[in-house]
Amino acid sequence: MLVYAVSFEAVLGLEFWIGVAVLAGTYGIFALGLQLNVGFTGILNFGQAGFMALGAYAMGILVADVGWSFWLALPVATLIAMAAGVFIGLPSLRLRADYFAIVTIAFAETIRYTAQNARELTGGNQGLLGFDNEWAEISIAMQDALGNVGLGEYFLLPLAIVTWILFGVLVIVLRRLTRSPWGRVLRAIREDEDAAAALGKNTLSYKLQSLAIAAALGAIAGYLLALNLSFINPFQFEPLLTFIGYAVLVLGGLASYVGVAVGAVVLWTLLEATRSLDLPLAAEQIAAVRFMLVGLALILLMAFRPQGALGKREEMVLGDQ
Repeated sequence: MLVYAVSFEAVLGLEFWIGVAVLAGTYGIFALGLQLNVGFTGILNFGQAGFMALGAYAMGILVADVGWSFWLALPVATLIAMAAGVFIGLPSLRLRADYFAIVTIAFAETIRYTAQNARELTGGNQGLLGFDNEWAEISIAMQDALGNVGLGEYFLLPLAIVTWILFGVLVIVLRRLTRSPWGRVLRAIREDEDAAAALGKNTLSYKLQSLAIAAALGAIAGYLLALNLSFINPFQFEPLLTFIGYAVLVLGGLASYVGVAVGAVVLWTLLEATRSLDLPLAAEQIAAVRFMLVGLALILLMAFRPQGALGKREEMVLGDQ
């Protein structure tokens, strides 16, 4: 009988949890955009990976090819991603929910295949490098400071700290927005768009704003992913990423920003811990087993707590789009 085991020494190590923190924070920010779209506005955005790719590539090209400062490229690339959200949303947000979902998937794949084939601009499959020098200087300075408390050996710790500080700031901003009159209009659109329109609200404008903010959050997550890996490659932005974001929402619960944090940590702890599975299988088969375990966790959650860890049942009922 074969005994399969997980290397608990690796899982219990601080380096493992720092890696989980970086990934969970990055995809948590990514999922915040989906939470705003799905949990509060009721629009099915399946193209978040495209906004992530667009933001990352725009930043990388502006820094590596054009020669801009990293800190100047970040807001400009964010605005580019937001403009893309408006551009995609204007003709497609009038469509039914399922057709809008198809349009956003097509947009994400268009961005990815363009990045893959525009080799002179993006580096194609070879990837884009040389955009993180300014961040590297800050990271080294933070490592030196962390060395005073015995944590200077962990290369990714500065990025983990910055990622979660950024996540916290974004959650505070989004909570204030969604508790404002603007946020109440989003909820009204989610529940009954026709009723919101009858009250004189320009529902298309509000949905465009929601999509643009989600695009900005996707772009920010793209920057963090690029800094984590130190290069940008089109294979990093496959449609699977958007569905990982939806898995985070299911785990954490709709209309709960804290739930996004919980869902992201649980998901990436499970995914990273199962990397250490000792199975007599090929690498791609082990990867499939890891996602099967995540699928099993989602099935069990939907069976026993369909609203997610911190979600509410009343937030699950969306109006027809």
